[in-house]
Amino acid sequence: MKRILIKNAQLVNEGKISTTDLLIKDGRIEKIDAIIDAPSDLEINAEGLHLLPGVIDDQVHFREPGLTHKSDLYTEPMSAVAGGTTSYMEMPNTKPNTLTQELLQDKYDIAASKSLANYSFFMGASNDNIEEVLKTDSKTVCGVKIFMGSSTGNMLVDNRTTLENLFSQVPMLIATHCEDEATIRANAAAYKEKYGDHVPWHCHPEIRNEEGCYLSSSMAVELAKKYNTRLHILHISTGSEPDLFRNDIPLAEKRITSEVCVHHLHFSKADYNRFGSQIKCNPAVKEKAHQDVLWEALLDNRLDIIATDHAPHTKEEKSGTYFNAPSGVPLVQHSLNLMLDYANQGKISLERVVEKMSHAPSICFNVKERGFVREGYWADLVLVDLNRPWQVTKESLHYKCNWSPFEGHQFKSQVIHTIVSGHLAYSNGKFDHSKQGMRLDFKGV
Repeated sequence: MKRILIKNAQLVNEGKISTTDLLIKDGRIEKIDAIIDAPSDLEINAEGLHLLPGVIDDQVHFREPGLTHKSDLYTEPMSAVAGGTTSYMEMPNTKPNTLTQELLQDKYDIAASKSLANYSFFMGASNDNIEEVLKTDSKTVCGVKIFMGSSTGNMLVDNRTTLENLFSQVPMLIATHCEDEATIRANAAAYKEKYGDHVPWHCHPEIRNEEGCYLSSSMAVELAKKYNTRLHILHISTGSEPDLFRNDIPLAEKRITSEVCVHHLHFSKADYNRFGSQIKCNPAVKEKAHQDVLWEALLDNRLDIIATDHAPHTKEEKSGTYFNAPSGVPLVQHSLNLMLDYANQGKISLERVVEKMSHAPSICFNVKERGFVREGYWADLVLVDLNRPWQVTKESLHYKCNWSPFEGHQFKSQVIHTIVSGHLAYSNGKFDHSKQGMRLDFKGV
């Protein structure tokens, strides 16, 4: 389909809401105007709908290769598109870990054959692969991922010399998972001694606590300032960490940026009583007092991006005891819905949702020609009905793991159409797999 004409949409873009038509030709936005009369292969009447730039999720775990019993690069991009996410950046803790350029290319090849959404993959860092890391092309790869915490097995980078080498030599964006290994191990040992294997779920934020997060995040910031590294800290979860970040300069000028995830904005420690292992994640969902500061920091721009850290596991895996149940929550299908509900409640404006989920990831990662609704840009677009309530059911889930903490939850807004690189990939509950998403390009360093 070469031409799509969208009529009478309420466009939410770059801090403004306006009624407009939009013409897509050969995958790109050809024209944006109040009234467009032009031939098209498909005309969408968007009266009553809001048109947003597609969400760019800078942190997902789609598990392929090696862990495809949980999810894969077919099911999870499909779930993303159903929820209005048109582009994603996927993490390297697959099996095998993405620690060589050959393994990185393997993931791109898999995605090219079956990912409905646009894609990029982080190169992974370990204690002994810096030569491979330095081969990474900043114009075709979103960044280098360093796990400075214990959730990642043999990808843990806990050697100070290695960290100094990475921060001083890697010229492109470094994204970090920040939790202090020594703190977590000491806490885990103490709770295991007290409870054995049956540690109550609500103790998770006490084991993976504020101190452990801050020690690691502050060290990452210290190293980034020392070497002028382009640092992006993922999934900030505590009330103390936002003060590590600036809000007195534009995002495009920041060398150190940050992300908050939807589950840390939505769930709090009290929710462990209801959800148990379903909301066990690293870093942990913490007390509401932390959540309140996260919201404040998001709105005053100390926190730059809203993402998901989508991390599915099977229901069976999640049913284990505390030390056996893996950490991670499937979220990518409902992240935009959730934030639109918060906009409806007046917690955040619709324009800021778009800024934090679409514009900011584009700016932060120097994504080429995506993340904004602009003439000449790729047509990554979402049409949503802000007044179409719907309830999440198991049947409505597209995740391979087939569960969600939002089952039974009613959202006020619904994604109606999702356009990926000019292709109507999702429409009224149905997918079109005739065209795959594209590899993201970046402006580079």
